[in-house]
Amino acid sequence: MYEAHFGLREPPFGITPDTSFAYACNSHQEALNTLLIAARNGEGFMKVTGEVGTGKTLLCRRFLHALDPARFVSAYIPNPYLEPQTLMFALADELGVKIDRGADQHHLLRELNHALLDFARAGKTVVACMDEAQAMPQETLESLRLLTNLETEKRKLLQVVLFGQPELDERLARESIRQLRQRITFQYRLSALSAAEVEQYLTHRLRVAGYRGNRLFVPAAVRRLHRASRGIPRLVNIIAHKSLLLAFGEGVQQVQPHHVGNAAADTPAAASAPHRWWLAAAAVVLVAGGITLAYMQ
Repeated sequence: MYEAHFGLREPPFGITPDTSFAYACNSHQEALNTLLIAARNGEGFMKVTGEVGTGKTLLCRRFLHALDPARFVSAYIPNPYLEPQTLMFALADELGVKIDRGADQHHLLRELNHALLDFARAGKTVVACMDEAQAMPQETLESLRLLTNLETEKRKLLQVVLFGQPELDERLARESIRQLRQRITFQYRLSALSAAEVEQYLTHRLRVAGYRGNRLFVPAAVRRLHRASRGIPRLVNIIAHKSLLLAFGEGVQQVQPHHVGNAAADTPAAASAPHRWWLAAAAVVLVAGGITLAYMQ
């Protein structure tokens, strides 16, 4: 598409979580540091929330990659919308634990407990990451809490990190699962990128993709991109990608504000361009003024 035109090795603004493009903004780096400290301290439950598109899955992958394999064994459940027993089997599969598929819940928990004890004897901590945790059924959340009851006199046998949208906080606020809420010792809320971080984010991803030229997005285009995306990384990627397509279509080497504006207009989730609000407000004032003048005459 536009890679050769701009001197890129690969598209810089894909929307799939790719750790090679990870940009360590303040919010993400603080969240990662929080998770690593909590994991090393042996905390039972941790929680990370953020709006859609703020990079929770990417952060989860960065966290898993940062864990020392000599000390940790990890399990990743991308879609925990599962019944309790099915979730237990998914955890067993991730941990490489062989369990008879016909086992009932009692025997399943017993086998998982034995496996967790074996990991502990080997000096390893088991960390389970649940992505999209806001979709987890309440009975599954409760079974997960019961599983974290497994512990030695020194530490928990299983640590759980919940990654979810803000709706997860609403779920956990329910009185019926207050026991789980009380066990969450570390938590973090991801925030959007600032205007300065959007510029750094664009530069970082372009460099990773092989760009070595001068500024590709002019300052006014970056400011407009920040307003349209509200600093949400996924929207930044979508609008930036479309902006590059538009600049390529015109045969130019820089992205201008009108490219971003047109790209944002083609992106339903993007914020309305501010100048359109000003135009609408000006139109209302002019119409109101015209009506007043007509009335006075």
